Amino acid sequence: MSGLKIVADENIPALEETFSDLGETVRVPGRGLERGQLKDADILLVRSVTRVDEALLAGTPVRFVGSCTIGTDHLDTDWLEAQGIAWSAAPGCNANSVVEYVFCALAALGVDWAPRLNNKEGRRFGIVGCGNVGGLLQRRLHALGIPCAVYDPWLPDNPDSADLETVLRQEVICLHAPLVKGGPHPSLHLIGAEQLAQIGQDAALISAGRGAVVDNRALLRELRRGKRFRTVLDVWENEPDIHTELLELVDIGTPHIAGYSLDGKLAGTRMVREALDRSGLGVGEPLPPVGAAAGRDRCSEKLQVRSRPTAAPTGVVIHSRVENLLLQIYDPRADDRRLRAAAQGDLPMAKAFDQLRREYPERLEFSHYRIEDSALSEDERRQLAILGLQ
Repeated sequence: MSGLKIVADENIPALEETFSDLGETVRVPGRGLERGQLKDADILLVRSVTRVDEALLAGTPVRFVGSCTIGTDHLDTDWLEAQGIAWSAAPGCNANSVVEYVFCALAALGVDWAPRLNNKEGRRFGIVGCGNVGGLLQRRLHALGIPCAVYDPWLPDNPDSADLETVLRQEVICLHAPLVKGGPHPSLHLIGAEQLAQIGQDAALISAGRGAVVDNRALLRELRRGKRFRTVLDVWENEPDIHTELLELVDIGTPHIAGYSLDGKLAGTRMVREALDRSGLGVGEPLPPVGAAAGRDRCSEKLQVRSRPTAAPTGVVIHSRVENLLLQIYDPRADDRRLRAAAQGDLPMAKAFDQLRREYPERLEFSHYRIEDSALSEDERRQLAILGLQ
């Protein structure tokens, strides 16, 4: 089939390479998308910044909605199905990117998470939300021999299942729950003042799921009283107009880019195209590799790991060669600096936040790199291999 009109978020990578065989592709800003732009559209492709519901689509000819992202809380799927509009998301497309972000953020904080001779278990992890991202993190931790406790009321049979209070007592707490506003297990403001008070001294809280899972005002009040624990926020309430005072107080703040590896973005694009083909609107032919990452040797980059732990400019000590190497691949403090600079710039916060996401530099996942360092121990090489580095 050809001659379809595809309206797509301007930030979807490899759009033309993946969809142009079906017809015309038109890129538009995702956050400000209006119904009038869809008056002759057959297919709508979005990211998480676009709310897709009756207000946007009623009276349009759109027959398929694809979200090239991991979540669906921005899609009114009940309404879409009632109207006979096919839809798809890309579950798990950027899960690996987010998990790599977690380990790099811990390295940037100076949190020595890895098992050592003097600490055989490493840091104790708590995971809130054990879907595609949380589940992958759990599997990595198991492979590394690191204990974890999991809170996910939708998955009560998880072998590491625990109540929320237990999870919040762990040394590293990672939030990967979807945003659910109703039903038996809502996650809106799941982490509020009462829960924040349960986090231990010198723990690390990493939020890289949905911003409103954490009550940002409660977190702001907690941090104003003093930093008992370290905080990494990649997601925020009221994005893109985030609370700038909260940004000032967190240890690391980034503009919702944990899942922004090039690999994850391309996987999302491809998964939606495959879903479109299954719906009957696409041609259903095998897709060639798409995007800039496809033509790369997966181990084309060579990194030389420094043989000694080094002090970061902030004074944070990187505890091992493993953490040192991870920060050579991706250091979230660079994104933190860009976000803080944007907050002090001339643009309104909302526009600056979106600009950072739109112009985000290419970031490749660990599997694209090869390690060259004879000083690495066998155990360090094993840990790096589990994380995806060879």
